[in-house]
Amino acid sequence: MTFAQNSEATASLTIPTEEEDIIIPPCDLWSDEPPLESDLHRDQIELLLACIKWWWRERTSFYATGNLTIYFSPEHITTRDFRGPDFFVVLGTENKPRKSWVLWAEQGKYPNVIIELLSNSTANVDKGLKKQLYQDTFRTPEYFWFHPDTLEFKGFSLVGGRYQPIEPNEKEWLWSQQLELFVGVYESKLRFFSPQGQLIPTPQERAEQEKHEKELAQQRVEELLARLKQLGGEPDMQ
Repeated sequence: MTFAQNSEATASLTIPTEEEDIIIPPCDLWSDEPPLESDLHRDQIELLLACIKWWWRERTSFYATGNLTIYFSPEHITTRDFRGPDFFVVLGTENKPRKSWVLWAEQGKYPNVIIELLSNSTANVDKGLKKQLYQDTFRTPEYFWFHPDTLEFKGFSLVGGRYQPIEPNEKEWLWSQQLELFVGVYESKLRFFSPQGQLIPTPQERAEQEKHEKELAQQRVEELLARLKQLGGEPDMQ
C-alpha cells in the first residue's frame, strides 16, 4: 500500500465527540519500504529468515521478518519518519503475519535484534543515523550490519545505554545473547551458528543433509554385507 493509502487510513479514524475530536492512531498500516538494493540483499534476507524460522520451528513467541516498516510514532506517519530494517526479530510476541510493525499495537515492543545490509548508497545512514536511532529510541539490545558485496561485518550490544562492539571469537563470529546464536560469515553469506558451532541450515539444506546421511548409512550397510560375503558368511536379513 502507498503512503497515500496509509494517510487515508489515518484520516478515517477521527472520532467526533461532544467535547473534541479524538484521533485514534491507525494500527492496520501497510509496509512502505523502497525496493531492495540488489538480488544479493534479497537473497540474504530470505536466507536469514529461513534459517531462524527453521531453528525456532517449535517456538511461537517471536516474530522475524525483513524489509518491513516499523511505525514507532503516530506523529511520524505523515512526516514519513519511520524505519524498515532489512532484518529484525522481536521476542515475546505472537508469531503471526503482519502488514507492518506498529509499535502502539504491539505493546510498545521494539526489535530485540536488527541486522542492516549495507550498500554503497545506504552505508553512511546505516552506520550513523540508523545506529543512533536504534540505540537511543528503539533501545534495541543488539545491532549488526553486513555488506553482501565487501563482506564487512560488525555487531554491537547495548551496554549502559550505548552500543559497544561485540568481540568476535576465533572464527570471527559474533555472539548474539538475544538469539542465543553466533552470527558470522560463511561462504560469503551471513549465517547463524548454534552455541556448539554448528551451521543453522535452511529447510532445504536440512533435507539434503538428511538425504546424504541416509545414503551414507546405506553405503555402510552394503559394504558390511560385501565383507561378510567375502568371509563366507551369510547375513541374516530377517
